[in-house]
Amino acid sequence: MICVVGEILYDVYPSYKHLGGAPFNFAFHLKNLGFRVRFISRIGNDTDGKKILDLLEMYRFDLNDIQLDDIHRTGMVTVNLDDNGVPQFQITSDVAYDYIEFIPEVHRELIRQADLVYFGSLVQRSQQGFENIQKIISNKASSAVGFYDINLRPNCYNDLLISESLLRANAIKLNQEEFEELKRLMMFEKNSRSFVQHLLDEYELNIISLTKGHEGSDLYTRNGNFSIDAAKSEKVVDSVGAGDAYAAMLAAGLIKNMPPEIIIQNASAFASSICEIKGAIPETEAFYEPFRPMFAEGE
Repeated sequence: MICVVGEILYDVYPSYKHLGGAPFNFAFHLKNLGFRVRFISRIGNDTDGKKILDLLEMYRFDLNDIQLDDIHRTGMVTVNLDDNGVPQFQITSDVAYDYIEFIPEVHRELIRQADLVYFGSLVQRSQQGFENIQKIISNKASSAVGFYDINLRPNCYNDLLISESLLRANAIKLNQEEFEELKRLMMFEKNSRSFVQHLLDEYELNIISLTKGHEGSDLYTRNGNFSIDAAKSEKVVDSVGAGDAYAAMLAAGLIKNMPPEIIIQNASAFASSICEIKGAIPETEAFYEPFRPMFAEGE
């Protein structure tokens, strides 16, 4: 079982809006790949929140994991695409997912049962969010994968959030810009390869996944390093959600104990496929059919 903790929100484009949020996208992909997924989040008791509940029910998520907030609105991100389809985000602050509550009698047992626990940075941007998310994920079993999808958004992180989250993780995923920002925050002046080794050793990580856009991606493990060029795509629509798709396939490969060279190949191909659709998640389950056979025993 995979337990995902984090935001669900609406990505609002100039002429339409899509359900989104990195943790939700991640959870959605894994559920449609055949894995058992529990998704802990919080939404406003408003029109957008009610729409989200209806969609989550249709997607067969457990609604008991979704908290309703009578004070704070459902999360929202305004998305603008540049000429190359690269998104620019404006994230609404002080929304429902900033106030996810830690419910000991529910979350302790749920997290202990998980084979992988996913968490990110955005949902921890407030002090209350940071404290509660850390309480939730601290219940992870020692044998489970702690998957930290770093996802640094402007003005939504700090040194403590990052360092404490790294300590809870044994696998991390980040892009090139986040890698450089991490280096800067930690005042690490040696070369990038030395920084990778520093992260592996300092935080006892087993996996570091580094995505580099059109330059491909790298996977660093304690038993070797693996690289792949970016998968070729015939028709790129936008890159929204590509990183979340990559993270989902990475997590799936880790749970199934696939060889690193296969994991990185699958993750690259899946992320490339997401770039060929509008938004971060497919409109039909048929999108996943070519990928499901890899995880026939996902549950």
